[in-house]
Amino acid sequence: MKKYLVSFFVILFVFTIPFQAQQKVTAPDWSYDQTIYEVNLRQFTPSGTIKEFRTHLPRLKELGVGILWFMPLHPIGEINRKGTLGSYYSVKDYYGLDSSLGSKEEFQSLVKEIHKLGMHVIIDWVANHTSWDNELAKKHPEFYTKDSTGKFIPPVADWADVIDLNFENKGLWSYMSGAMEYWLDEYNIDGFRCDVAGMVPNEFWSYLYSKLSAHKKVFMLAEDESPVNHTTAFDMTYSWDMYHVFNEIAKGKKPVSEIFQQLQKEKGKYVPHAFRMRFITNHDENSWNGTEFERLGDGVKAFSVLAFTLPGMPLLYNGQEAELTKRLNFFERDPINWKKSNLFPFFKKLIQLKKEFSVLDAGEKGASVEEVKNSSSDKVVSFLRSNGKEKVFIVVNLSKENVTADFPSAPEMKNGKDYCTKKKVKIGKTFSVELNPWDYRILTSK
Repeated sequence: MKKYLVSFFVILFVFTIPFQAQQKVTAPDWSYDQTIYEVNLRQFTPSGTIKEFRTHLPRLKELGVGILWFMPLHPIGEINRKGTLGSYYSVKDYYGLDSSLGSKEEFQSLVKEIHKLGMHVIIDWVANHTSWDNELAKKHPEFYTKDSTGKFIPPVADWADVIDLNFENKGLWSYMSGAMEYWLDEYNIDGFRCDVAGMVPNEFWSYLYSKLSAHKKVFMLAEDESPVNHTTAFDMTYSWDMYHVFNEIAKGKKPVSEIFQQLQKEKGKYVPHAFRMRFITNHDENSWNGTEFERLGDGVKAFSVLAFTLPGMPLLYNGQEAELTKRLNFFERDPINWKKSNLFPFFKKLIQLKKEFSVLDAGEKGASVEEVKNSSSDKVVSFLRSNGKEKVFIVVNLSKENVTADFPSAPEMKNGKDYCTKKKVKIGKTFSVELNPWDYRILTSK
């Protein structure tokens, strides 16, 4: 491990390293049609171990997800720890793997098996702060932000279990990139999800991207929504704005038309190659703001269809396919109750749809969205994804009422199909569809 720590001379050299503030970030070829799956390893199984998680791989392969994002795997700090087990995001050792999860060899073997199954691995990386007892606090106190009295401080007052890193110190840049390169080399992972990426300077991410790219073509996810991320290091950013639109529509506080307004805002802000991550839940939302069933009610499937068919890449949070109806405790052991649910075949079908139709690819390889007007536009959202060769026509009732939606100018499909029922559907210049509350139709050209 120590060979990866920077020496004094390397720190001096880093000051002279040039970096490019903006660059073309291109996603790996394998990523465009994927669904990302967030793994909360502590809560995934009763033991919360790599060994027990491994037994779920055949099921995840059957589900069809392509990128497994593991929440932080590092040892967790003990000083000022929250709860019994602490926060995954209080990193005690960037080079270490939490022994309660398993051994280095077990994770290396797990990554190999995931790759053999045709899936990819990214891990959560917390660059903005460390635990109070991270070795860096003693060996490199100059890496940290301090108050007027010289004491370490949290980046946010409520985050009392961690202390802020100071990226004005270029030696920290070299240390952090070295640690991330270590995980690429030692475990052969495929990229990183970077926690609170907006709290770390853009210049660092640009510097980091060139470092990581020298090892392999990495997939990078920023926990941030700023468009600039796509010109520094990141393939994908969170689409929180659309997530909030979904929640507000479900509550009846915003009109259905807000979805298209939000898409227009995104089109004007983001570069064409940007991946937007679409989701209705994740670890933060589940634990702190409620399950998708609390927020969306009977609309869970309806909004999930949108997350999979609007431009971007869909996210599934662990347990989502098993109808996870509880808020997972963030600082304690709180295993998921894995049960059979009709959500498993539902999500499996959506993932297959994503792979089968290239018009649904993320970024610039996917087709744009064309709104298709209907007679019940206050309740029904309808749009077309088309590239001239294939079409996917989406109609979703985002209300508690039975609705008949008439289309005076429909996307014609002579040999159309209802993707979910496999029944043939002929769509002429005009078209009409009856929808139950929170019902949907996915109509395809083949």
